Amino acid sequence: MMYFENTRTEALQKKFGILGKSADVQSMLETIEQVAPTDISVLIAGESGSGKELVAMALHKHSSRSHKPFVIVNCGAIPAGIIESELFGHKKGSFTGAQNDRKGYFQSADGGTIFLDEIGETPLDTQVKLLRVLEQGEFLPVGSSTSVRVDVRVIAASNRDLQKEVETGSFRKDLYYRLKAITIKVPSLKDRVDDIAILANKFAHDCAIRNQILFKGFSEGAIHVMSQHKWPGNIRELKNFIESLVILEKGGVIKTETVQRYLNAESSPRGLNPLLPVKLDRSVDQAERELILQQLFMLRREISEMKELIGRNIPVRSDSDNSHDEYQAALEVLPEDHSSETNVDTIPIINPQMMGNLTAAQVEKELILRSLQRFNYNKRKTAQALEMAERTLYRKIKEYGIVKEN
Repeated sequence: MMYFENTRTEALQKKFGILGKSADVQSMLETIEQVAPTDISVLIAGESGSGKELVAMALHKHSSRSHKPFVIVNCGAIPAGIIESELFGHKKGSFTGAQNDRKGYFQSADGGTIFLDEIGETPLDTQVKLLRVLEQGEFLPVGSSTSVRVDVRVIAASNRDLQKEVETGSFRKDLYYRLKAITIKVPSLKDRVDDIAILANKFAHDCAIRNQILFKGFSEGAIHVMSQHKWPGNIRELKNFIESLVILEKGGVIKTETVQRYLNAESSPRGLNPLLPVKLDRSVDQAERELILQQLFMLRREISEMKELIGRNIPVRSDSDNSHDEYQAALEVLPEDHSSETNVDTIPIINPQMMGNLTAAQVEKELILRSLQRFNYNKRKTAQALEMAERTLYRKIKEYGIVKEN
């Protein structure tokens, strides 16, 4: 009986591309298998970085809609003032700047699946329209008096507790109950410790093959240390960490002391997991600058992966028809990561000649300004490249007094 259960779990992992032998993952895979072939709406709950998008892709890929569009929308990245236009489209002249009719994401997903990530970020008036689409399969584009009918399966996700959002009045009760009929809970990495070894080896081998690097594996102690870490950033954090290890320690077995050094568990503040060591004898401003640049290096790697996926025609984002060009430009904006060519013990995370005596705020301002210039002050493209909500970008532009150069 145990053999049958293990064989079935392995088959489900292979089928859906989701690795894990923990009880929570097995239960999640079985739910996906039951729900995927249907047209019912699904709510995916889980912490940021836990793999909610991977679950949504599995549901679409194994549905009868798999040959139709799979449109991914990050609701938290769209400013409140334009989210209805983005989702439902608009008519020419309906507002300043609406020079032509435009289809929204729901029309783009007609016949297929739309994945509304971070649905808890949507304004209440937009939630009314979402409920109408779910119940009646139709909506009104902005500025139109004629309803548009669509056949779309809705999969939503949130890292918030939507039940609490309902109680505080931030999320509509009727929409919540309409979505939660089928809820798939994606476990956080700290609740699936037994899967860390599987995931770490998978990420390491994939990175080694992609970068043509020799990888000889992890020592038992190294796996144990990683299993003891809390991983607040979940699978996304683990993946970035593993790739850094493989690239910086290429050619040998990754041992316990190496993992401990990188995690810097004893000396780093709780909740911080720098991928490269931060010297603790630096000033607060220096430490902040280092952490900002480390995050930028991580972003470069993520964008590189997105480009690779786009090149293989895998739908990573449907927010733009020119994703490849945008990500290429973003790579040029962000600082180069030469860490793979440098001994980790001697890496100057912040190049003093490049950064001078800039404060953390000045570093951020400079990054935003360079990104805006690269994208000809197109704020949406800039926000996407920096993985920043557009409303946050607007706020920071105002805060830093950034104006477009003539």
